[in-house]
Amino acid sequence: QVQVVESGGGLVQAGGSLRLSCAASGRSVSNYIVGWFRQTPGKELEFVAAIRWNAPYSRYADSMKGRCTISRDNAKNTVYLQMNGLKPEDTAVYYCAARGGSTLYEEADEYDYWGQGTQVTVSS
Repeated sequence: QVQVVESGGGLVQAGGSLRLSCAASGRSVSNYIVGWFRQTPGKELEFVAAIRWNAPYSRYADSMKGRCTISRDNAKNTVYLQMNGLKPEDTAVYYCAARGGSTLYEEADEYDYWGQGTQVTVSS
């Protein structure tokens, strides 16, 4: 069993930056992937980015390419999502999710373990 907990959300002005954190605990996550998703009311979960825990591979949604960077700190068992140039349309609850394996899935239902989410609000 793996637990993931997000933090770092908040209110930021358009054009600003935020760094979200996803702390993993439980069984070893060395053979896991971690993904970030976001959701607004009435809409489905949207893929943002994903990273392999044990290799330098990552994937980004087209909407976020060039504006965010996913990274990991193995020593801290934490994955980060650095978001820059934020826009009001980036306002959402951001979720961290994990699953075993090496394929960087973009589909939310491929992930097994989910955090409670952290709210990101971008004001215009």
